[in-house]
Amino acid sequence: MASEKSLNKKKTEVTELANKMKEAKLILLTDYRGINVVDDTELRKNLREVNATCNVIKNNIIGRALKENGVEGLEETLVGPTALIMSNEDYLSASKTIYNFTKTHDFYTIKGGVIDGKVMSAEEIITLAKLPSREDLLSMLAGALLANISKVAVALNEVKKLKEESGEKVTVSVANEAPSTEEAKAEETETKPESAE
Repeated sequence: MASEKSLNKKKTEVTELANKMKEAKLILLTDYRGINVVDDTELRKNLREVNATCNVIKNNIIGRALKENGVEGLEETLVGPTALIMSNEDYLSASKTIYNFTKTHDFYTIKGGVIDGKVMSAEEIITLAKLPSREDLLSMLAGALLANISKVAVALNEVKKLKEESGEKVTVSVANEAPSTEEAKAEETETKPESAE
């Protein structure tokens, strides 16, 4: 039978891990089988770059910590060597990092996980990891907006040309334009009352 000291140590480990899991936006379980030191070092470095951690922890400790947080549905994934990936900041970057690693390392697979408190299968996590990043989506949006703005500018220019051809006078003005510093100083001196001598 396990000693009381050993049991207390395990309880402490479970409690500490459960507390870390409460803060995590991403809890990812991966199959750690067959990974060598070079690959492990590369993976951990890539995860650190996206503010995620990778730890190999006994399945029973992971299972108890998940249970302590009310997470159910991952019990079947806790078989064989398991690496626990967690991130408190961004679940997408860490998911992408793991997914990209699995594409070049056949033996390393995603078992399942929890994203923002929701239990997800490996397939769901892979689907999320394939989505464009926030930065990519913002650049796509900016590109689409710029394309539309340039189309409007071309259309307005064509309207201007048509009006000029028909003999109408066309004036272009920009409303609410802030005056330059020189103009502001000139206006300021004009509006100051003359001091009586």
